[in-house]
Amino acid sequence: MGFFLEVLAGGLLAGVMYSLVAIGFVLIYKASGVFNFAQGSLVLFGALTFVSLAERQVNPWLAFGLTLAVLVLIALAIGRLVLRPLVNRPPIVLFMATLGLSFILEGAAQLFWGAQVHGLDLGIDDKPLELAGVMVSQFDLFAAATAAVLVTGLWLLTNRTRLGLSLRAVADDPLAALAVGIRLPRIWAIVWALAGFTSLIAGLLWGARLGVQFSLSLVVLKALPVLIIGGFSSIGGTIAGGLLIGASEKLAEVYLGALLGGGIENWFPYLLAMLFLLARPAGLFGEPAVERV
Repeated sequence: MGFFLEVLAGGLLAGVMYSLVAIGFVLIYKASGVFNFAQGSLVLFGALTFVSLAERQVNPWLAFGLTLAVLVLIALAIGRLVLRPLVNRPPIVLFMATLGLSFILEGAAQLFWGAQVHGLDLGIDDKPLELAGVMVSQFDLFAAATAAVLVTGLWLLTNRTRLGLSLRAVADDPLAALAVGIRLPRIWAIVWALAGFTSLIAGLLWGARLGVQFSLSLVVLKALPVLIIGGFSSIGGTIAGGLLIGASEKLAEVYLGALLGGGIENWFPYLLAMLFLLARPAGLFGEPAVERV
C-alpha cells in the first residue's frame, strides 16, 4: 500500500505539471474559440529566453520580467496580426495558422538562442520529502503549489471580476458581446497576455525538470489528453484532467507495464482520452455544444 500511494502521489504531482501547459489553451479557447497549437512553442521560447538571460548573469527577477514582457508582446502580436484577421474563418484555418506559428517561434528561438541544451536551476531541491509516510518530490510539491495559486487567481479573475464577466460574455457569443459595448480587441489582448504569462510559468518549471531543449515544445502533446478529459472551456477542469492523466499513466506503467511490455506511460493517456471522447466528448467540466436548427 505504501508503494501504491507513492506511485499515486508521484502521478498526481506530474499531472499538475501537465495542467500548467493546458491552462494556456483554455484561456485562449474560452475567449476566441481558437485552439492555439503554438502554446507549446511559447513555453519553449519563454524558457529559452529566461535561461539565456540568466546565463548572462542577469538578475533572476529582472530576467523574469524581461521574459514576461517578450512573451506578452509575442502573444499580443499573434492575436492582433494573425488570428484577428482570421475571425469567423473555419476552425481548420485557425488551427493551421497556429500550427505554422509554432514552427516560426521554434525557428526564431533557434536563431536567437541556438539549439544547445541549457540547464535551468530555480533553486528548488528535487529531493524526496516524507509526508504522512509517503515520499514525494519537493520540486513537484512546489509545482503543485504554483499551479494551485495560478488556478485560484485565474478562477477569481474570471468569476469574481467585471473583466471575467466580459470574458464569459465573449466566450458565449462574441457578436452579442460586441453589441452591448464590450471591446473585443481589449478582451483578446488581455487573454493572450495571460496565456503568455502561464506559458512562462510552465516553461520555467518544465525547463528545470527536463532541461531547456527543443523537445520541451512537445510537452504540448501531453496537454491534449488533459484538455479532452477536463474540458476545453474549464480552467478547473485542466487540474482535474491533469490529475487523472498523471495518476493513471503512472499506475498503468507500474502495474500493467510488465504484462504489456512497458512503455504504457507514453500512450495510455491518449487511450483514456479516446474513451472520454466516445463517452463524454465535452469532458468532465466542459460545456456541451448546443446548436439550434
